[in-house]
Formats: sequence, structure tokens, C-alpha cells
Amino acid sequence: MSQGLAIGDLADRTGIAVSAIRFYETHGIVKPLRNKGGHRRYGRSDIRRLSFVMAAQALGFPLSEIAEHLHALPDHKAPTKADWTRISKGFRKKIDERIAALEELRDKLDGCIGCGCLSLKSCALYNPADIKAKDGTGPRNLTRLPA
Repeated sequence: MSQGLAIGDLADRTGIAVSAIRFYETHGIVKPLRNKGGHRRYGRSDIRRLSFVMAAQALGFPLSEIAEHLHALPDHKAPTKADWTRISKGFRKKIDERIAALEELRDKLDGCIGCGCLSLKSCALYNPADIKAKDGTGPRNLTRLPA
């Protein structure tokens, strides 16, 4: 990484605040090198890492899970297509689980969600006498879905 990108340049390119980039650095998502003056220098591949973080967070994935996937990428060099394919396999499974959960939420939200409110007449069919209460609190028909 000859000169690399200054943190301000990376912020401008990604739309992420400098403070957020430093925060992501503390989680090992980006690992800048330091020049002789001690200034952080980022690789162009960090643009993709941070863009991946933004997209995954927009889908509701926690930063710890995102960082876990990104730790499989090489440091201080651009990941190859094979590197991204490798980490995408595990992440794809999580995305598919979320899609299934969202579809189930969409399909059940206007019906009984197992919360125990018994405010819908159809709840008597799905959750008669609040039998879902034995399974725990909250919307039992939905909270069993992946996080």
C-alpha cells in the first residue's frame, strides 16, 4: 500500500464519519498502516470492507457478527474474489435465514403472533387460552426466528 488513503479520504469515499472509521478500527474491521509521520493510511480495499459493514448493518446484522466474517479476510492486501466468496458462504446462510424470518413476519403479522393479548378472534385458534405463555414471554410465534 504505497501511500494509502488518509482517513479523511476514506471517510469522503464511503460516507462514513472519521469517528466511525476509528470505531470500526477498534473492532478490527479495518487495520490501517501508519506512515513515518504516524498517520493512518488505509488500503483501497478498506472501501469495500466498510461498504460491506454499512450494507450488513442496514440489514440489522450486529457489528460483532460482521467483524467475525471480515476477520477471515487478509490484512493489508486486497481480498481476492475467492476470499469474498469464502466469507460470503456463511453470511449467505444468515441472510437466507433473515429472509425466511421476514417472510414469516410479513405473513403472520396481521394474525396471531403468540403474544398472549388475545385481542384477535383468530388468536383463539392459534393460541387458545394463551397456551404459548408456557414457552416464554413476548411474541412466541415470531421470537423463535433467527436473530
